[in-house]
Amino acid sequence: MRYDFSTIEKKWQSFWLKNNSFSSGESTDKPKYYVLDMFPYPSGSGLHVGHLEGYTATDIVARYKRSCGYNVLHPMGWDAFGLPAEQFAIKTGTHPKNTTEKNIGSFRETLQAMGFSYEWSREINTTNPDYFRWTQWIFIKLYEMGLAYLSEVDINWCEELKTVLANEEVEEKVKEGYTVIRKPLRQWVLKITAYAERLLEDLDELDWPENVKQMQRNWIGRSEGMEIDFELRCHNRKLRVYTTRPDTLFGATFLVISPEHPLALKLASAQQLVAVTQYIKEARLKSELERTGLQKDKTGVFTGSYAINPATGDPLPVWISDFVLTSYGTGAIMSVPGHDSRDWEFAKKFGLPIIEVIKSPSGVEESAFEGKESVSVNSSNAEITIDGLHFSEAFQVMAHWLESKGLGERKVTYKLRDWIFSRQRYWGEPIPVKHYEDGSIRTESTLPLRLPEVEAYQPSETGESPLATMHDWLYGEDEFGSFRRETNTMPQWAGSCWYYLRFIDPENNTQLIDPEKEKYWMNVDLYIGGAEHAVLHLLYARFWHKVLFDLGVVSTREPFKKLFNQGMILGEDNEKMSKSRGNVIPADQVLRDYGADAVRLYEMFLGPLEQVKPWNTNGIEGISRFLGKVWRLVYPNSENPDQKDTATVLDESPLHELLQRRMHKAIKKVTEDTDHLKFNTAISEMMVFVNDLHKSGCRQKNAIENLLLLLAPYAPHITEELWQAIGHTTLISAEPFPVFDPALAEDPVVTIAVQVNGKLRGTFAAPAKSPDESLVDMAKHLDSVIKFIEGKTIVKEIVIKDKLVNFSVK
Repeated sequence: MRYDFSTIEKKWQSFWLKNNSFSSGESTDKPKYYVLDMFPYPSGSGLHVGHLEGYTATDIVARYKRSCGYNVLHPMGWDAFGLPAEQFAIKTGTHPKNTTEKNIGSFRETLQAMGFSYEWSREINTTNPDYFRWTQWIFIKLYEMGLAYLSEVDINWCEELKTVLANEEVEEKVKEGYTVIRKPLRQWVLKITAYAERLLEDLDELDWPENVKQMQRNWIGRSEGMEIDFELRCHNRKLRVYTTRPDTLFGATFLVISPEHPLALKLASAQQLVAVTQYIKEARLKSELERTGLQKDKTGVFTGSYAINPATGDPLPVWISDFVLTSYGTGAIMSVPGHDSRDWEFAKKFGLPIIEVIKSPSGVEESAFEGKESVSVNSSNAEITIDGLHFSEAFQVMAHWLESKGLGERKVTYKLRDWIFSRQRYWGEPIPVKHYEDGSIRTESTLPLRLPEVEAYQPSETGESPLATMHDWLYGEDEFGSFRRETNTMPQWAGSCWYYLRFIDPENNTQLIDPEKEKYWMNVDLYIGGAEHAVLHLLYARFWHKVLFDLGVVSTREPFKKLFNQGMILGEDNEKMSKSRGNVIPADQVLRDYGADAVRLYEMFLGPLEQVKPWNTNGIEGISRFLGKVWRLVYPNSENPDQKDTATVLDESPLHELLQRRMHKAIKKVTEDTDHLKFNTAISEMMVFVNDLHKSGCRQKNAIENLLLLLAPYAPHITEELWQAIGHTTLISAEPFPVFDPALAEDPVVTIAVQVNGKLRGTFAAPAKSPDESLVDMAKHLDSVIKFIEGKTIVKEIVIKDKLVNFSVK
């Protein structure tokens, strides 16, 4: 019987699906393990081999944890609202629902062809009204808590897509070639800033990659500083600025306000009014990304007005520049060019004074000195001096003086802005809000509020969504009066903010989630996905989860206990896979040519899961040969067409000691590596073990059974087939994972290498775990070593347990 992967894999995939083999059930007797993928957006282009990496990793973990006795929840669903389906609808007139359903069918087929052990009975789709009714319910709760509000805000408007983009989305769309400008629009906004401190504090408790946690810290951008009032000359009013460095106040030589600041036009003198008006107009056309880039050329305009430095009494010119944002601090800053590189570039360009107020190694004429490790200089007046003080002390002294004079107050500020939640498109969750003629707002009393059928999906030139044209759906009357429904829809991120909860209780029609089920399954124990979601999805999901925690819906403060970011798989040209490069390797193609088990093993064998690595088709052929070797342990004549091949009758006698030790070493290595997501080295160990079994001519049942059990989470189809072939009637996926004997997993005798000044000079055998002193003594008496240390001084002795002794001599 030859290894016919196509027939075997289809057989077992059909069996698992028909028998719901991976159901977690309702029992809570076992310890639980919830392993989750960042669920996909079902695009028309389908899945390529890079997409399969994270899904393969979670499936290995899910199968492994089941075999270790856990009740495993491993679900899959679809994040199916979004712009691509709507853009396709605009071009073709095809309803987004039809496109989405077709794409989901294609994705599901590929994932099932990979043999992933998803619990398909829990499958969810964010576009299903039974799902998004609860997304709408969460919005209503946000509104009732004062966390959802309407505001006229400057938004990121995409000219081509005719919709609003979240601040976090702008950079990606600009890279894709879209035009993004700033314009005012009435929007629904979620008050994520109310949770800024908690979002920061709870990061420390999470088992997440440190770079992801740091990206969230930077995005939230907590800073401690002061708001300081500057008297405006000739205006009889004050300008309040925010600074994190009040200790540099003596070095402030000009102020800068944002183009949107309410005083921008009021501060313009008659001579500067035209220039100021033109600059403000131009700034409004730029995205925040364009305005705040560190490499951008600094632009600005003088208002013609001056403020008074409260520490020096000097007049400071007030400028307008687009690098200052109204949304951060007060929308006004004091510029200290001697100690801020951005201010220094601005001062140099416009000929403004630069003063040194922190002792700098080489002055501040050639560049700004931003270090906090030095001391203050040139910072005193008749009432206060901070000269000679380091940052922390200088900050406190200056803050106390400003507060005592009524000139300022300490403030904690965040870079994080409230989440602009409205989208001017059709294919999204309707926002469940009614606007009444008297100006009042009420939420929908009956959910879900469904999308109406429309004939055209193109947003209007005014910025309203296609829903604004659906009069039968749009207007209505109830006991409170005549109303007009909200025409904006929710962003794509809404459905993915809480989907991990719906998987736990997908059929519940009376509540978002059953409390007892939530307490059993939460948190998500392992969440695997791309690092590109570090700020967007992960931050939004954490925000909504904390809101649900405050509402008593969930029992944990955080949704995802452990996060792991898989590395990207590149094309064979070492570039990111994309249609434009023509280097995409479709998943269906490699599945057809090599089979799911080979693809699964190769994806994991490429290298450490977290690293970026290129695809190489020649490599997967090596994996296919490995699977052939595994097959021949049970069907030894499968490559010989002249012999009838049946499964060999395996020897059930006890293993001899050497093979027994080799087997337990393999079990130990694969167990530990799988536990730590080191799948590439676990596979390597199994490859070596298979070679050792072939070399020894092994036909012993115990050794082959344990090999199949080790391999089963990685290559489930071939192992199910061989498990049956050697006489079992149970599923290998339901069998317990092998347990190693620590005594047998260690070699009783090890080989110790001896180096002198880093060069190998001999080896010797020693009992495992010998004391360092014994190893050093044995190494010194080795004939091949004596001549290199005799008559010399041993400066240092280095021992690596059970491996090496190194002498440094002179």
